[in-house]
Amino acid sequence: MVRRNLERILELLGEYCQKATFFMLGSVAESDPDLAPMICSAGHEIASHGYSHRLVPDLTPQQFRDELRLTERLILDQTGERPFGYRAPQWSLSDETGWAFNILRERGYLYDSSLNPLPFVGDSRNRRTAYRLEGEGSFLWEIPPMVTQSWMGNLPTGGGWGFRFFPFRMICRTIETLNRKHQPAVLYLHPRELDPFGPRLDLPPLKRFVTYGTRTDAAPRLTELFRRYKFITLKELVNEWQFAS
Repeated sequence: MVRRNLERILELLGEYCQKATFFMLGSVAESDPDLAPMICSAGHEIASHGYSHRLVPDLTPQQFRDELRLTERLILDQTGERPFGYRAPQWSLSDETGWAFNILRERGYLYDSSLNPLPFVGDSRNRRTAYRLEGEGSFLWEIPPMVTQSWMGNLPTGGGWGFRFFPFRMICRTIETLNRKHQPAVLYLHPRELDPFGPRLDLPPLKRFVTYGTRTDAAPRLTELFRRYKFITLKELVNEWQFAS
């Protein structure tokens, strides 16, 4: 299932000459060793999503470090390149897990993309645009996913069910507003979002909607965005910032 949807994403990216960052679980790379080389050979970036998909607060600092190390080794062995970006499972980094950012620096990461500025899956007080995380050692950029400000609060237009649910013109308007301010618009999707009829976990109604939203295919909207805008990898973006600074 993951492979089929991943191949469809890669086909769309290739058709419109776009580049993307893929946050990969070490366990997925281990179970299907062809996936990471497939992504890398198409010119895309592979970043770390941890190994087991356990939430960061459920790990000790040493377990977190071990998961990073294992995923790095798997991706390096399979592609010849190690990951320099990280996104926590279910956006599970916060002020309470500040120690994790120090470990990311220790391991040589350039950026994190885990602090979602949304309620329930993050913290609506988080910043909506990219910034440097304070701390000792090397620079670590925080690059949050795109949200749209509204009278109701921040709306999840940058990915997941919100990307498929909210008006397309709202998504485009947010992208263009960010770009006018020289800020990246970071969008994301899971492979399952190109398969509206695929399997879903049996969750309570509210949690099921927050997790999956409506059963719609993200591909048509993704295709239209590829026609309108230019996308690059997060690593490319950070390298430009590092050079500029």
